Amino acid sequence: MGRPALACVALVAVGLAGCRGLGLRGTGACPAPGPVTGLVDREAPADTAPVVDLPAAAPPPPLDGRRPFNILVLSAGGAYGAYQAGVLAGWSEAGTRPSFDVVTGVSTGAFVATLAFIGPERDPDLKRFYTQVTDRDIFARRPQLSAIVSDALADSRPLERLIEQAVDAELLRRIACEHRKGRRLYVGTTHLDARRLVVWDMGEIAARGRPEDLTLFRKILLASASLPGLLPPVAIPVEVDGKKYEELHVDGGVTASLFFRPPQVPREQLARLGDKPLAGSNVYVIVAGKLYPDAEPVEPRFLSIVGSSVSALLHAQTRGDLYEVYALALANGMNYKVTAVPEGARVPASSTTFDPAAMNRLYEVGRRQAASPELWRATPPGTRPGERVPVRGGVHLTPAPRG
Repeated sequence: MGRPALACVALVAVGLAGCRGLGLRGTGACPAPGPVTGLVDREAPADTAPVVDLPAAAPPPPLDGRRPFNILVLSAGGAYGAYQAGVLAGWSEAGTRPSFDVVTGVSTGAFVATLAFIGPERDPDLKRFYTQVTDRDIFARRPQLSAIVSDALADSRPLERLIEQAVDAELLRRIACEHRKGRRLYVGTTHLDARRLVVWDMGEIAARGRPEDLTLFRKILLASASLPGLLPPVAIPVEVDGKKYEELHVDGGVTASLFFRPPQVPREQLARLGDKPLAGSNVYVIVAGKLYPDAEPVEPRFLSIVGSSVSALLHAQTRGDLYEVYALALANGMNYKVTAVPEGARVPASSTTFDPAAMNRLYEVGRRQAASPELWRATPPGTRPGERVPVRGGVHLTPAPRG
């Protein structure tokens, strides 16, 4: 959620994408089937009902009518994921971090989600990633002339190598084991051709036991963090009715800064649990960044104007997505808990700049915040004093009273 000049390139890239055709990329002249937005994995259990169906092969944790679900939602935010890693570490140190039934992540949050799903034992790995990596560990800049005519300004092979180091066969086995217990891990990417969010059931992928599962798992994590314009899209091969195609996927934050995939309850348990089977459950959202950007003067220049506008757009999208989760929690009687980087905290100049010193400071902000009674807020942004939009009746202004 920074305001880098690269945001301008990302905006232009997204705009140019509108000139491309909609659909799956087929081999040769084979036309794409439709509708592309309704494709489902024919080998996976059906997942159409929002809260009632669960694959029979993976029963949920036992419910006695009193045990709440715990859901962890992790947002996009690039280098600001250091705050998420710090909160998780401080939460573990406090001894109050629950075991999560469902974990969802987008972009940098997808990587955090994958390790957080395993548990506190992976906190040191998260700390190393979000306090020691540099730009060179994430991307390799291309020469300016070649970047203009290629699919991105930088090459993502350094990030691909980092993912390969963190996500190995043993991690996949652990995720598959937890999936069979009924826990769920979801990651979001953006299907560039369809212009829509795609939610991947990472536990289902890990549990299939196929040689290609590890490669697909890594590709999804890479795609979820591939900011269009900066990093190239990731080609993911798919098969539709026996025909092979190729989809392009990019950063999930393009279509959703965060998302919530509800725990699913078998129909036979609904009567015992009442009309709201999720009532009393907890949804924890950790935002990688601030809810509102820091105010600063904008120079009347192209890059500065577009960069500031993109930053405002991303923050507004995050606040809108937080409202959506709040509405879902409210409708289901769930406890809504959100934390974001505190207003006065120093943050890296850009979410696409991986500066170990700045990220370490942000990590420590999150770790200390986890011990604070003010860690969680129970209302969405825009509801606290100072967050409401003031109405102007002229141009002779005075600061609005807080409260």
